Amino acid sequence: MRQILAFLVVCLPVLIPPPTAASPNGQCNYPPDLRDEISRKYPGTRVVSLADLSEYKRKLFQTDHGARCPGLVKVDFYGDRKPTYALVLIAGENPKRRAELLVAHQLTKGWEIRSLDVTDGTPVVLREGPGKYEDMYGPKSIRGVADVYQAKGHKSSCFSA
Repeated sequence: MRQILAFLVVCLPVLIPPPTAASPNGQCNYPPDLRDEISRKYPGTRVVSLADLSEYKRKLFQTDHGARCPGLVKVDFYGDRKPTYALVLIAGENPKRRAELLVAHQLTKGWEIRSLDVTDGTPVVLREGPGKYEDMYGPKSIRGVADVYQAKGHKSSCFSA
């Protein structure tokens, strides 16, 4: 398992094609009601776009992921087939940029938004399928019964419901 996670962390593959797309101008597309909720709860932030990555990191990301939005993925994180997004919001400019990884889950009465991590820099978020993921630096592991979000950047983290 460690070899598989090492491969995932080093090579940045996406094993399942992402359903999320970027528009031709590099903007990240997600539901307008979620965009409004994010703007209200996290003023002064924006979703990481290709333009936010350094030239080197942008080329590396585009090699594996094309024009996909680096700060947004849609998956079935909770296993209930309801719309769920992982977003990386950034505020400020490098080198003092602050990034926050969120999970937004659509419920009957709107969006439930949870913060999973805060870091410096400009991480990207990827989607991986269900499975067992082990910590490269210690004895921890998680078993994702649904899709898993993986944040890449300052540190690598894997999140499961």
